Amino acid sequence: MSLLCETPHPSRRAVLMTGGALFAWAYLPRLARAADNRDPRLIVIVLRGALDGLSAVGPVGDPDYAGLHGDIALSLSGPHAALPLDGFFAVNPAMPVFARLFKANQAAVVHAAATGYRERSHFDGQDVLESGFAGPGHVATGWLNRALESLPAGDRVATLGGLAVGPSTPLVIRGAAPVLGWAPQSLPAPAGDLATRVLDLYQHRDPVLAAALKKGLDADRMALDDQMSAMPMKPKGGLDSAAGMRQAAQGAAKLIAADDGPRVAALAFDGWDTHVNEGGATGRLATLLGGLDGAFEEFEKGLGERWKDTAIVAITEFGRTAQINGTVGTDHGTGTVVLLAGGAIKGGRVIADWPGLKPAQLYQQRDLAPTSDVRAVLKGLLADQFGLSAAVLGEKVFPDSNAVKSMPNLIA
Repeated sequence: MSLLCETPHPSRRAVLMTGGALFAWAYLPRLARAADNRDPRLIVIVLRGALDGLSAVGPVGDPDYAGLHGDIALSLSGPHAALPLDGFFAVNPAMPVFARLFKANQAAVVHAAATGYRERSHFDGQDVLESGFAGPGHVATGWLNRALESLPAGDRVATLGGLAVGPSTPLVIRGAAPVLGWAPQSLPAPAGDLATRVLDLYQHRDPVLAAALKKGLDADRMALDDQMSAMPMKPKGGLDSAAGMRQAAQGAAKLIAADDGPRVAALAFDGWDTHVNEGGATGRLATLLGGLDGAFEEFEKGLGERWKDTAIVAITEFGRTAQINGTVGTDHGTGTVVLLAGGAIKGGRVIADWPGLKPAQLYQQRDLAPTSDVRAVLKGLLADQFGLSAAVLGEKVFPDSNAVKSMPNLIA
């Protein structure tokens, strides 16, 4: 008598069903947050105009920094000394709240970061930053809204939707997922920096019309006795002012802290285009950074117990030149900083593969060279806060970005 050992051969249908299940599993959000009883929140602050990361968080330990950044470089000495974060980096003295959170392991910095965009148009750079696509021209939906869409039906975060703060909905949170819009009553109409943005658009697409527009704007500026000849995005008392940033954060915190309030929010603060008289530890940029610092403080106070589960990320379309220009400002650049804050952040760290500031180390011999991708930071936050899978993040939230891996361990 012989025993015949038969190896089973699964049917084609079974193979397809198994493969389909494995494929679907890759797209399912992880449910880790339910196990540790967290109620996560994510707040995205877009700093429009291109933040000078070297004046926000200065590499004071780099021997080439002070010479390049000149009068606006941060220093650990003097009447307006920068606030040390570690032995190499220091934060602008206008940000004592951020420095305190950093020391309490509730804030972190990713330095020398940029999106995949390598040109220097505000319009296109902001499109890339907020849409999450690799290139400009995608303005229908933003990556934060697509992240909400990617959560399973019935998920509490998805059901409660998002919050858009300001007179118009930031691109980053536009899309099919439900979004509540709110703006402080004192904010101006959404066209605060319209002239500058239109000029920037035409400089790249119609130089003849741009020249005519600039001439008219220069005449108007002269009539108003305005000395800001380099066309910066100027504060006007709304979300591009220190008071406006605080007010927006204060109101948003109340909405986000509510049990039935949104768990995801987006704010856009304008005015960071500092071509002229930028200032360093004091001056125009310091005033804006003080407003951002005030927003962090308002979120910390307003969220109360919810602060411990909250992550805030501040991002900008690109950085600014490493060397100051002839009007004591900086021009459009590449590498900059991503600022992280919140009780959920694994803080007390400056995350940087520092490229150096010698001429050969600068991007195109003018900008801080990027060594981290902003999308990697955002993917890491979305994965750890809401359990989104690498497949969803690389194909739906940030299309065609599978090569950009999530930055791990950003959430405590």
